[in-house]
Amino acid sequence: MNSHNQESLQPLQIKVCGMRSAPNMQEILALQPDWMGFIFYPKSARFVGEELDLNLMQKFPASTKKVGVFVNETLGNIQHAVQKYNLNAVQLHGEESPELCNHLKASGLLVFKAFSVDDTFDFEKLKAFEGTCDYYLFDTKGQQYGGNGTTFNWDILKKYTYDTPYFLSGGIDLEHVDQIKELSLPGLKGLDINSRFEISPALKDNSKVEAFFKGIRGFKYKKKR
Repeated sequence: MNSHNQESLQPLQIKVCGMRSAPNMQEILALQPDWMGFIFYPKSARFVGEELDLNLMQKFPASTKKVGVFVNETLGNIQHAVQKYNLNAVQLHGEESPELCNHLKASGLLVFKAFSVDDTFDFEKLKAFEGTCDYYLFDTKGQQYGGNGTTFNWDILKKYTYDTPYFLSGGIDLEHVDQIKELSLPGLKGLDINSRFEISPALKDNSKVEAFFKGIRGFKYKKKR
């Protein structure tokens, strides 16, 4: 549990998830996102399939980390994708165990563990994952594993008391920039944007993403630890 009470200032990181098209990826990379996510879940409308440009994936700028998103996938399939696409991080979006998170983290990968949140979310379930992953990702609980395009009540995260930093996800839109700037949430590390910035599944509206970046970048987030 947190024992720090001091306030610190840090810029929020931005993760653009659900990418697939090489030209679109290059447009978004020009904006220098901190993270770019690729979905390896076959049931997702943003499933990468065999469409990722291997050459581009091998030549990513060091400033943008590549994240593979998996849902209840086998360790072997995760490791295969990590090696093939030179991924820096994995995001586990299903019912994966703390043991799997810890195993992947021990292999040198950065690990996100996603949790679906609604007003009844039980933060106690996070206890078993403390120390096993680098970040949590709090997404809106819905019928799908992410990509539902709706927000949850962010105020519930004021109850967060653990040490692992987290990313806010689920229906974040350009219209939320001012609201995000007013947040005062313990542990908030970054923002995950996806479906609300799309022209069609996996195809991002570059101008809208750029406007979001301009709204968030340079903004120093006050967090209480």
